[in-house]
Amino acid sequence: MNLDFAQFIPSLPYILKGIGVTLQIVIMAGILGFAFGIILALFKIGSIRILGWIADAYTSVFRGTPLVLQLMIIYFGSPQLLGYQIDAYVAAVLAFGLNSAAYISEIIRAGILAVDKGQREAAMALGVPYKRMMWDIILPQALKNILPALMNEFITLTKESAIVTTIGVLDIMRRSYQVGAEKFSFFEPLLIAGMIYYVMVMTLTIIGKAMERRMRRSD
Repeated sequence: MNLDFAQFIPSLPYILKGIGVTLQIVIMAGILGFAFGIILALFKIGSIRILGWIADAYTSVFRGTPLVLQLMIIYFGSPQLLGYQIDAYVAAVLAFGLNSAAYISEIIRAGILAVDKGQREAAMALGVPYKRMMWDIILPQALKNILPALMNEFITLTKESAIVTTIGVLDIMRRSYQVGAEKFSFFEPLLIAGMIYYVMVMTLTIIGKAMERRMRRSD
């Protein structure tokens, strides 16, 4: 093996700048996915059947097709659909957010259904409106139960964000590939990228466990 990491030390700041790009995409997509996921989950458990069917169909499509395909359709298909090319960053946020919403909706739906039915019955007996009951009573309890699953989805989103390199976003992976192309040596910079992703995922894992412990103590 002929490895030379020393030659890539000057390029480390350039690669590390990709962390900010990756985190921006992940955070924005996570917020979009969580907000839309709550709406889809409420559609699925609601009494209006057509909304439930729409939510189920949406989930089926986004869970049944590759994320990279969805990303490419949104980015490369925008000129035909919208008449102009949307920004690669916007395409990445939309693709990851819409995809994540499908998974998060199932997580939230399961969390809501896991809440003791007595909570809902008590709220209804007290005359609490449905919206307020869901927002103030049911959802907070459901979120406590599904926090590990939500953190796992966020971690998965962080790792899968590497595919934005296919549409030219200068994230960690894209920058590492560019550095490798300049030096005609790809193994070292890609290994560096892998280490960065690993540290990010481990950091998120520690944060998630800390949040779980805190919420358990608050019970």
